[in-house]
Amino acid sequence: MTNDVAQRLLWTVETLDVQATDRLLEIGCGHGVAVTLVCDRLRGGHITAIDRSAKMIALAEKRNRAHIAAGTAAFAASTLAGADFGDEQFTKSFASNVGLFRTARDAELAVIKRHLAADGALYLFHQDPWVPKSPTVTQTLTQFLDRNGFTIERVLRQEMEPLAVNCVIAFPSSVVGLDA
Repeated sequence: MTNDVAQRLLWTVETLDVQATDRLLEIGCGHGVAVTLVCDRLRGGHITAIDRSAKMIALAEKRNRAHIAAGTAAFAASTLAGADFGDEQFTKSFASNVGLFRTARDAELAVIKRHLAADGALYLFHQDPWVPKSPTVTQTLTQFLDRNGFTIERVLRQEMEPLAVNCVIAFPSSVVGLDA
């Protein structure tokens, strides 16, 4: 893992402010590094991580064997729209540099809404590559979330090399009482 990836994932987990009993969903977990960092903070909580790549899930499971055995982490090779979370409710759902949220459909956000706890939040971490005269990823995400019934709580930015990292934190509008 390169130093910039480690720095980005450390900031991700710090920003999530993981509490001991949180129930988290990571979308696009890759090698499972964030899962490891989250599990180190959990005492009674749980994280479920999905990735559409079975190869990435196998690597993440290998990295997090002890957390799986302890019942703190679970993994599934699945798309977000195709995932079966049963009646699971998450206090925090997050993704880091997952292209899905630049092109997501209503089905993906419906899954998130259905499985966020009453006080749950969505955290989307991303890096905006510099492309002249095009909307930033942050602009695209906030517009997409707004159109799909989410209220943006705040947008954070952390300067890093080679690119700054942004985080859009949002709640389903009904959670914050904004639905009519």
